[in-house]
Amino acid sequence: MWPMSESTVWPERQSVPPLPADEVHVWCVGLSQSPANVAAMWTLLSTDEQVRANRFYFDKDRHHYIYGRGVLRTLIGQYEQVPAAAVAFVYGPQGKPSLASGDLRFNLSHAQGIALIGFTRGREIGVDVEAVRRLTDADQVAQRFFSEKECNVYSTVSDAEKPRAFFNCWTRKEAFIKAIGEGLSCPLDSFDVTLRPGEPACLQQVRGRQTAAAHWQLRSLDPTPGYVGAVLVEGQGWGLRCWRWQ
Repeated sequence: MWPMSESTVWPERQSVPPLPADEVHVWCVGLSQSPANVAAMWTLLSTDEQVRANRFYFDKDRHHYIYGRGVLRTLIGQYEQVPAAAVAFVYGPQGKPSLASGDLRFNLSHAQGIALIGFTRGREIGVDVEAVRRLTDADQVAQRFFSEKECNVYSTVSDAEKPRAFFNCWTRKEAFIKAIGEGLSCPLDSFDVTLRPGEPACLQQVRGRQTAAAHWQLRSLDPTPGYVGAVLVEGQGWGLRCWRWQ
């Protein structure tokens, strides 16, 4: 049995609590919804989001996008006390969305029917989630994208724990590059994260960059059985609270 992550309590909730500057909120959203629920979220999307939704070839992918984007708008609307349909996004050079004004920061990730959405006040944030599964080319992917230090640790993990170790590393790396807003322009082997199952999540080192690892705090997430996630947030001294969107 895999070890539990550092955050294991995800009570259901359908409205947001206050978000102080020293808290990070992460929501787990089930994306497989009834046609009525998807249709309700469709009405909240902007024209460009509706155009993007219609580009999906498979109905399931389109419905997941619509529902996830609608919940994102709903949560932002509640935090900012504005109508969800009125939320306006701006996009960074690598496509990271943000709000045009205010101190609310957010990030969304989805995989295999669930989404994680993280929120902070005035702190950059990145989240990622993956379904833990055995990949036939996992070792080759690790050699290509993991740092030398990470590869050395990965090679010592037992075969039974390798899928968890692989996705521990992958989600933590994705959370970092999403938090800094550079996407794949940031080499994945230019920084080190912990990955061994049972070991606390940590951004250990950032090489060749002005932003030091100590500027960030990394936490692992265990949103639902069979999935692993990560959240990385700017600064220290914040507390993590997690919920399931009802």
